[in-house]
Amino acid sequence: MMSNEEKFEGFIQKMIDDNERQYGEEIRGKYGDGVVDGSNAKVKNITKEQYARAERLSNEVNEALRIAFEQGDPTSELAQKACELHKEWLCCFLDHYSKKAHIGVTQMYVDDPRFAAYYDKIAVGCAAFLRDAVLIYCK
Repeated sequence: MMSNEEKFEGFIQKMIDDNERQYGEEIRGKYGDGVVDGSNAKVKNITKEQYARAERLSNEVNEALRIAFEQGDPTSELAQKACELHKEWLCCFLDHYSKKAHIGVTQMYVDDPRFAAYYDKIAVGCAAFLRDAVLIYCK
């Protein structure tokens, strides 16, 4: 019988494998093997507590983003708080944070219908709003 730790490790490995299968060629072409391998290594070593924090941050980002989007101002305090939370969430998975990567990821949310659909569930147009807010955040 597998321990909870072994089950968690299997879950994380499946998440990495699924991501590689679905996006591997694309993200390796865009960001390079070093960046992707570094991110995979970070995710592979994530603890249950770190993963739970990432899940909490994801929910906090989405809630702050939903309200900020309704207010309609990407420069607002809440929109910029959503960007800070998004940065913290990204850092759970990225080996190295940079403003360029943060902007690039949010642009990908706009350009890629798979990500746009995720953000459209929060509010239609939310991906572009987040990208615009991150552009301001990263200046």
